[in-house]
Amino acid sequence: MGDVVAFPSRPEPLWREAVGHELREERRTAERTLADVASDAGVSTQYLSEIERGLKEPSSEVLGAVVGALGLRLVDLTTRVSRRLTRISGPVALAA
Repeated sequence: MGDVVAFPSRPEPLWREAVGHELREERRTAERTLADVASDAGVSTQYLSEIERGLKEPSSEVLGAVVGALGLRLVDLTTRVSRRLTRISGPVALAA
């Protein structure tokens, strides 16, 4: 009856925010511009910017095009995002 539940002071980031962060980091590491990557991916510069800022949730097709334009695979991005979320919120149980 006296159990205390601790809540994190910051909510866990949304998947789209973590994806955007990883995409932006990869683009900057590669020293590429938004316009360059957007052009290679076949999306607008504004849309890619919104994805990177975590404002838009891209379809799997768009995500595939963007990671491809960055020379990555979807599994690479997924692994990076999972690691990032684990660092922020602790281990994740995928099965009960």
